[in-house]
Amino acid sequence: MKPLRSSRSRRIAGAAVVVGALMATAACGGNKDDDKSEGAGFNAATKGIANASTKTGGTLKFINKQDFDSLDPQRQYYGFAWDFSRFYARQLITYAPKPGKASNELVPDLATSNAKITDGGKTYTYTLRDGITWEDGSPITSQDVKYGIERIWAKDLISGGPAYLRQVLDPDGKYKGPYKDKSKDKLGLKAIETPDAKTIIFRLPKPNGDFEQMLAMPTGSPVKASKDKGAQYTNQPFSSGPYKVQSYKPGKGAVLVRNDKWKKASDPIRPALPDKITVTLNSNLDAVDELLIKGDYDVFLSATGMGQAGRSEALKQHKGNVDNIETSFVRYVDFATKVKPFDNVHCRKAVFYGTDYTSLQTIRGGPQAAGDIATTMLPKSIEGADDYDPYGILARKGKPDAAKAKDELKQCGKPGGFSANIVARNDQPNEVKAAEALQEALGKVGIKLQVENIDGASSASITGSPSVMKKRNLGLSMTGWGPDFPTGQGFEQPLIDGRFIQQTGNYNVSETNDPTINGLFDKALKETDPAKAGESYKEINHKIVDLAVQMPFLYEKNITWRSSRLTNAFSSAAYNGRYDYSQLGVVK
Repeated sequence: MKPLRSSRSRRIAGAAVVVGALMATAACGGNKDDDKSEGAGFNAATKGIANASTKTGGTLKFINKQDFDSLDPQRQYYGFAWDFSRFYARQLITYAPKPGKASNELVPDLATSNAKITDGGKTYTYTLRDGITWEDGSPITSQDVKYGIERIWAKDLISGGPAYLRQVLDPDGKYKGPYKDKSKDKLGLKAIETPDAKTIIFRLPKPNGDFEQMLAMPTGSPVKASKDKGAQYTNQPFSSGPYKVQSYKPGKGAVLVRNDKWKKASDPIRPALPDKITVTLNSNLDAVDELLIKGDYDVFLSATGMGQAGRSEALKQHKGNVDNIETSFVRYVDFATKVKPFDNVHCRKAVFYGTDYTSLQTIRGGPQAAGDIATTMLPKSIEGADDYDPYGILARKGKPDAAKAKDELKQCGKPGGFSANIVARNDQPNEVKAAEALQEALGKVGIKLQVENIDGASSASITGSPSVMKKRNLGLSMTGWGPDFPTGQGFEQPLIDGRFIQQTGNYNVSETNDPTINGLFDKALKETDPAKAGESYKEINHKIVDLAVQMPFLYEKNITWRSSRLTNAFSSAAYNGRYDYSQLGVVK
C-alpha cells in the first residue's frame, strides 16, 4: 500500500539486509516505560519491530477461530491464509519484509530480479535463482511456475482463489487448464513461455501496471505437476519454502516442520526462525483471547482483533503485549441499486445524511478498537486516498444531519420516509450490532430498516447473487473489504467496475456500471507509475461517494495480542496490517 515511489526500481540484496533492517528499526522504535509489560511495549509492532532477534528454534503457536479456506496456494482467498502460505509457498516476486508501508515494495523471491518489462508493458521476463528446490530436493523450474499458475484455469477443481491472472493472461477464456490440456507437456497456456528451465516469459494481450502485484499473490506459486492431486492438493501442498506441511486436519489445525532441502542462500526473504509451526482452531473468540493472554499461544492467525472482554483485560493488565493496528480494511454499507427505492440516488443520499457514524464507530469498539470514521472507500494506505468528504461527515463529527436527510427524502419522492431491509452476517457480531445501530439512527428520519441476519457461510450465495438480493428485497448489506493487493485495482475493481458484475460470486453488490469509472480503471491499468495510476483511483473514489452506491463508515483498526515469546513482530501494510508471519520467531 502507498504512498510510495515506484516499487519496481528497488531491490533487496539479501537476507542480511532484512535482518539488519529489523534490528535497526527495533533500536529506534522505543516506547515509554509505563507502556512496557511482558512484551516489547505497547504498539511496538506498529512503530517498528517488536523484539527483533535472529535466534532460531522453538515452536511458533498460532490459534484461530476459523479454518483455512485452503492450504492450496491457487485456491486461497482468506488474507491470513496468504500471509501464512509464505512459510511453504514462494513466488517469483513478493512483498518486502519491512514494517508498515515499506512492505508494499515488490522484491525478488524465486526470481533473480523484478521483471524486465518490454513491448510497451505487455511482456514480463524473469530468470530464476540458482539453488531453489522443492521439499524432495529437486530444482524448481520455470515449467513448475507456469504449471502452478495454469491450475487456476481449472475452475471445476481449483476453485476459490482470485481470478486476476486468468483475466489478464487469457481474457477470452480460451485455455481450459492443465487437467484438460491436450498438449504433450500439459503446459498449453500460450501467454506464458518457458524457453528453458530458468526463464519464464509472460505475454499480456494488453498492459496492466499491476501485473507484478498479481504474480506476488499465492496464485503465482509453482506446483510440481507430479505432486499435484487436484482438489486434494490442499491436504498436503508440496513445499517450495522453508517449511513443509507435516499434517493438516480440517476443522482442527495444522503442523509445519522444517523443509531440510530449503537453502537459505536461495531465499532473500524468509529467516525461517522457528523449528516448528502449529495452528490450533477454536471457534470461541472469548476462549481464544483467554488462551492468548494465558500464554498458551503466540498469535491470533486471522488478526481481526480481540473481543471486548479480552482487549479490556489486555489493555489494563498486559498493555506491553498489545498492538493497536491500523488495517487496510474499510467497513461500509453496500446499496443494491436495483432494489427500490435505492435505484434513486437521493434515497441513497438520505441514508448518508441520516446515519450516525459515531454510533457505528462506538458500537464496534470506539476509535481505538474500531478505527477512524471513513468518508471514502479507499483505504488510507493506498495511492489515491484522500480526505474527500462531500457530505460533511467529519465537520458534523459523525452525527446525523436530519434536515438534509429529509430534504433528500423529498427529492427522491419519499417525504414520509420508506422501509428497507439490511443484511448482516450473524457470525460477525459487530456487523449485526452496527446494522442495529444504523436501524436506530435512520428510524429517526423516517427510514425504517429491518435487519436480516444471515449465516456467514451462506452470505456469498445471497449478497453475491444479484437475483437473490432482488428476490428477497435486500436493499442494503453491512460488510467490509480489504485490498487483494495494495493498489486501487486490488481494492476497488471487484467492487465497482461494471465489467466485474457476476450472477454468482458477485462483489459489485451495487451493480454499478458507470462508463466513467470503467474508463478510469482502463486508464490506471496502463500506468506503471503508482502515483499517476493513483490519480485515476482518486477520481474513482470520489465518483463512488458522489453516486452514493457504497457508504463507508470506518477505516478499521483493531487490538492485536503479541505473546511475550514472539520475536520480529511488525505490522505489514502489504498484509492488511497483520504481522508478516514469515519473519516471526519465538524465544524458547
